[in-house]
Amino acid sequence: MTDAPMREPTFLMLTALAEEPRHGYAVIEDVAAMTGGRVRLRAGTLYAALDRLRTEGLIEVDHEEVVQSRLRRYYRLTAAGERGLATETARLREQAAIAERRLRARHAEFGGAPA
Repeated sequence: MTDAPMREPTFLMLTALAEEPRHGYAVIEDVAAMTGGRVRLRAGTLYAALDRLRTEGLIEVDHEEVVQSRLRRYYRLTAAGERGLATETARLREQAAIAERRLRARHAEFGGAPA
């Protein structure tokens, strides 16, 4: 894991796995729910990203099961994934705080609330 900011889909996938292990389609559904449908991961993109996150050591396979003759693989965060998600969450919180301070300062300078 580098110190570079995470791409939003990566952040959202790790966030989906922070609560509990999930299979790929459940990750897709949770990301859509978290973003109000704004971010919709495609299956091909998701599985390539899950493979990359496994290679980077941020997630691992929790367990597998067969459902309707198809293998369903569940993923979970690793300790490194949890640290990476926490670091990115703190970075985003800091950036949001800067934006809020600047907006408050702008409205104090120009008077009134935002439109």
